[in-house]
Amino acid sequence: MLEAPKPKTITTQAMEKIRQLIFDGELAAGSDHLESELADRLGMSRTPVREATLMLAQQGLLEVRPRKGVRISTLSLRDMEEIYAVLTELESLSAEQAADKGYSDEDLSALKQSIEAMEEALGREDREAWAIADDAFHDELVRLGGNSRVESIVSMMANQVRRARAMTLYIRPLPVKSNEDHRAVYAAIKKGFANEARERHRSHRQHAREVLIELLKKHKLFQL
Repeated sequence: MLEAPKPKTITTQAMEKIRQLIFDGELAAGSDHLESELADRLGMSRTPVREATLMLAQQGLLEVRPRKGVRISTLSLRDMEEIYAVLTELESLSAEQAADKGYSDEDLSALKQSIEAMEEALGREDREAWAIADDAFHDELVRLGGNSRVESIVSMMANQVRRARAMTLYIRPLPVKSNEDHRAVYAAIKKGFANEARERHRSHRQHAREVLIELLKKHKLFQL
């Protein structure tokens, strides 16, 4: 059986709130912010905020500048190309390993529920709800792969992709194909078809990368 998630610490809550402010563009790329400013904004003490910024720095979302606070990181198209190349391989490996583990329907229930949530969100054309469910799918897929080092690396890099996706969420077509891909990956894992799970997920990530990079180029949302 899979372990139940642990309660979130104050530092984790601070990290998630700051990360969301970055994704929403309220903390703009290249902008500088004092630790005290962020603490006031979140209604928290400075200690968890300081710890949260150190964690976000490791994820590449910001730079901690001694005695100057933090600077929100910028990304280039080359950064995105490199990040997607790594994510594609590691998530595809996770899909393969998940398929090899012989999970029960109960073990795969969270993965299935995330797909259903995406489909319901698309039916309402609720892109933000779709993005939340999409994150849940990819997080759960990597967790099911069972490799803690892969989880750590993917967590660090996935935040950069989520940041770029937040910028393009309302200028891209509805992600119907993405949901079809998720269904195919889920089915392969459920049947124990490791090679198919790996290749279907790799194809899915490669297509997502092409869509995202093209939007970033077209709308000049990132540095060249």
